[in-house]
Amino acid sequence: MPAFRLALAFVLFAAVAGRGDGIAESIEAITSVPEYKAARWGIVVADAETGKTVYALNADKFVLPASVTKVFTCATALAELGPDFQFTTPVYRRGEVKDKVLEGDLILVGSCDLTFGGRRGKDGKTLFANYDHTYANSGLMKSQVTDSDPLYALNELAHQVAATIKEVRGEVLVDDRLFAKTRSSGSGPDVVSPILVNDNVVDIIVTPGSQAGDPATVRLRPDTGFVQMDADVRTVEKGGPVTITIESSSPGQFSVRGRVPAKSDPFVRIYAIEEPALWARGLFIEALRRQGVKVTASLYRPRRLDMLPGRDERLPRIAEYQSEPLAEVIKVTLKVSHNLYARTLPVLVGLKIGSPSAEGGLRRQAKLLRGFGIDPESVSFAGGAGGAQADSVTPRATVSLWRAMAKHPTGKDYFSALPILGVDGTLAESVDKESPVRGKVRAKTGTLVWYDAQNDRPLLRSKALAGDLETAKGTKLYFAMFLNDMPLSNFAAAAEQGKVLGKLCEVIHKHGP
Repeated sequence: MPAFRLALAFVLFAAVAGRGDGIAESIEAITSVPEYKAARWGIVVADAETGKTVYALNADKFVLPASVTKVFTCATALAELGPDFQFTTPVYRRGEVKDKVLEGDLILVGSCDLTFGGRRGKDGKTLFANYDHTYANSGLMKSQVTDSDPLYALNELAHQVAATIKEVRGEVLVDDRLFAKTRSSGSGPDVVSPILVNDNVVDIIVTPGSQAGDPATVRLRPDTGFVQMDADVRTVEKGGPVTITIESSSPGQFSVRGRVPAKSDPFVRIYAIEEPALWARGLFIEALRRQGVKVTASLYRPRRLDMLPGRDERLPRIAEYQSEPLAEVIKVTLKVSHNLYARTLPVLVGLKIGSPSAEGGLRRQAKLLRGFGIDPESVSFAGGAGGAQADSVTPRATVSLWRAMAKHPTGKDYFSALPILGVDGTLAESVDKESPVRGKVRAKTGTLVWYDAQNDRPLLRSKALAGDLETAKGTKLYFAMFLNDMPLSNFAAAAEQGKVLGKLCEVIHKHGP
């Protein structure tokens, strides 16, 4: 829907909705316009205290949830692991230490710490940017990096090692056997692994030169010799187009080419790491060397790949890093719709019950939902992040989850992790600053766009929003709204439908009980 048509539609919505005070008429003034002739809606609005349905449209029909899937994933992780759960990443030594020389190996064991210190701010808080760096290559995001050190945890571990060891004459290894590495679909890095450093990506930060024709500055975050970059990006006139392409020539080697306009803020792109264990190993070796520890092992790859200790081999622990509480990971996951974290959380739940896989975690989720009084058959998930072909949910089941989590001991952490409409996360720009619902809605977004090759156009498989809001009369409501299968004129139009969902929130706020 082009911008002028969107504005015209909002005028029509306002005119039709103004004819009556009923919430049904006001919602349907939006959902029944010709733009949605081929699409379908699923909506439930319910009183948060009594559970009474205020409005329903296709309440018990399956819809595609997109990233609203994450509210089920995060609820399960909080309920099963607890908001105070912390990851502990240890480093062991194999061999004897004499005169601070280790005649043997260092072994870092991946614990699947999702942030691994990379989002820890200077005040100790876990940071997020509204447009997360993992989405930087989507072409639709104004991605940013957080004001934090992506190597914080590795530097802390290296500092602890350096207190007793000044030279490592053996290997440096990363044990990533906590669970089998796998892949997931969706945007951003897709390797699900027990070891993550900087979300297993290299940030490529491109800063324009002072005037057209000047070379842009291209730097890596973290700055590392583990990867090799060949960059040639030029500055064009202010207001010109942005074209940044990244082409991989071999694992760990890539080129960056393009044009960026003068007077612009830096642009962020990412290069995804294919082998997270080798990535963590290389960065750990560099961290050790910065601490004055001499390491004879190669930065790039261990001499042998079969050198990890046996499962029952007991080794001295010489360093460990403890993560921020799980509640902070959940906050990042929901605020920015972090796909990699959400894909991994079911595996962690599965690990707790002895079934270290996404499938194990999802089956545990079904048991949790049943305990909440939610029929697991009203929810169908193949992963934790949203976007899998089997993902479906009913609007009523989603609202039932809100009611259940409000009563759960982890409910406060859960709801405080949701984006706030017009304020932060993926909802930061969904309504105008003057909107009456700005700051009064906490909700999870969802977007899923596929390409319709036959008609050479995007198809909006899902645009979704679910959470709680406060009406003008002070009543708290839970809601879930899903727009599925709407043809689009271009990919950017998906964001415009997000504003339509924001408009629906305004209508519910105004006309709700």
